[in-house]
Amino acid sequence: MLAYIIRRLVGVVLMLLLITLVTFGIFFGLPKLAGQTTDQLAASYVGKAPTQEAIEATKERLGLDKPIVVQYGNYLKGIVAGEDFKAGPVTDHCPAPCLGYSFRTSQPVLPTLMDRAPATLGLAVGAAVVWLIAGVSTGVVSALKRGSIWDRTAMVIALGGVSLPIYFTGLVSLALFSYKLGIFPGGGSYVGITEDPVKWFESLVLPWVTLAFLYAAMYARLTRAGMLETMNEDYIRTARAKGLPEKTVITRHALRASLTPILTVFGLDFGLLIGGAVLTENTFSIQGLGQLAISSIGTGDLPMVLGVTTLAAAFIVVINLIVDLLYAVIDPRVRLG
Repeated sequence: MLAYIIRRLVGVVLMLLLITLVTFGIFFGLPKLAGQTTDQLAASYVGKAPTQEAIEATKERLGLDKPIVVQYGNYLKGIVAGEDFKAGPVTDHCPAPCLGYSFRTSQPVLPTLMDRAPATLGLAVGAAVVWLIAGVSTGVVSALKRGSIWDRTAMVIALGGVSLPIYFTGLVSLALFSYKLGIFPGGGSYVGITEDPVKWFESLVLPWVTLAFLYAAMYARLTRAGMLETMNEDYIRTARAKGLPEKTVITRHALRASLTPILTVFGLDFGLLIGGAVLTENTFSIQGLGQLAISSIGTGDLPMVLGVTTLAAAFIVVINLIVDLLYAVIDPRVRLG
């Protein structure tokens, strides 16, 4: 087990290096390959009617006049040991792990990400709990009552949930439950959990349900298919022949085996959700990482976009590492070498 964990950790580091290399090359290397000069790249961060002196100062401050390999090396060095940035006569030190300085706000990238991350993390965790409970339980009941009215109704609703986009269900839920019935707060009402836990919960109930509706529908269908396949296995018939209670057969044998593919998909979905809940955050005006990425792309703030990408990638690979380790817990047939 220890050797497996070490190998996976090494793989995580290599994967993060590859992701940062590709992303850095896209943002800083491709413009030069497309014919954009260093002066043109620097001029886009100076403002309207830039002078040559301002362009030269920006090139020096951002290191745009250096080779792309040197720029990437400095970026990695900043993550490990920090980096100094010149802002006129003043030199600012960005402590490790340093993901750079924003081109637009001249503020360190990492603190900005940490300010936005709790909103996205709270949205993702709450929605994940809702869709796991609702999706898995619905799929199990549908499998046990195959062909019944419940099964057909649940699968029709699940098909609708998979088909409807989040921005549609989000706007409909806001119009119905917030602005017409007044049950939940409207968009833009999000507050941090440290400010007011009750209002934090109330402001996220509707986003949780809206976001979970899409995933719960998919998980219900996956769970139903897995349960139907597992219930026909020989070891399930053997467990019943031994006289085990039906509840034990379903929960400890059939369900555990069916959860392996669910766990795999959950690791991918939850990891991607951290950096990809853009539509839900925009619909409900939640200031999270998704909105930060969109606004940074619109303003050309490349260090901020690179920081969001790196943070999201790190979370995805860590979540998938945890999922791999949980395989042996959920399914004893899995052995980690």
